[in-house]
Amino acid sequence: MSNGDIFTGEVLGTAILILFGAGVCAAVTLHHSKARAAGWVVIAFGWGFGVLAGAYTSAPLSGGHLNPAVTVGIAVDTGEWDKVPLYIAGQLTGAVIGAVLAWLTYYAQFRANADKETSGPTLGIFATAPEIRNPVANLVTEIIATAALVLPILGFGKNAGIGIGPVAGAEAGIYGSGISVLLVSLLVVGIGLSLGGPTGYAINPARDLGPRLVHALLPIPNKGTSDWSYAWIPVVGPLLGGLLGGVVFNAAF
Repeated sequence: MSNGDIFTGEVLGTAILILFGAGVCAAVTLHHSKARAAGWVVIAFGWGFGVLAGAYTSAPLSGGHLNPAVTVGIAVDTGEWDKVPLYIAGQLTGAVIGAVLAWLTYYAQFRANADKETSGPTLGIFATAPEIRNPVANLVTEIIATAALVLPILGFGKNAGIGIGPVAGAEAGIYGSGISVLLVSLLVVGIGLSLGGPTGYAINPARDLGPRLVHALLPIPNKGTSDWSYAWIPVVGPLLGGLLGGVVFNAAF
């Protein structure tokens, strides 16, 4: 895979992921949305479908990592670190683009948020926040949830017919069969349902950092704080979780 293909693939795939993910959060959160208050299950499936669409789109170009933690886990497994900065740069760029697109999609609803009687903070549409603010507990949650993402992704490659581990050939990327992306998407849904309660399951530094930056910069009425004091946890936690997942996989297999 060329550097251009990797960057383009990760930008496109991550932008689609965030468009779907921030989009479903906006749909459930904002007033005057037909999906208002649809609930956590809808959010979990929205993010899972975002992974499905983004990974299938980008896999032929870049392998469809869409997540710095996944990139780190794969690098631990393969020992190939030279492309890691390029992958992460594409993922962060795509996350910013996806967040802007979600804002444009719900522009009228965001504008309606200027009505103080129905307005509310909008950070949760773009980034994560803990239900109980405890930095150690929040960090541990993100580490565990991300390891629970990366370890199965690497482990899927050991199952015949799934082939999600790194394979030869630029056209194959990291995905060896058509079902592999679907399985990862369902895995993300499962993590959201089972492990997302404490922190909102960032499990992806680009997914949180890029949209949080967009939230800080966009002219969103009554948007509230962007909570930068918490922002390091959904970056450091997933990176440590991706590293842990890669190390455990190497030790076990």
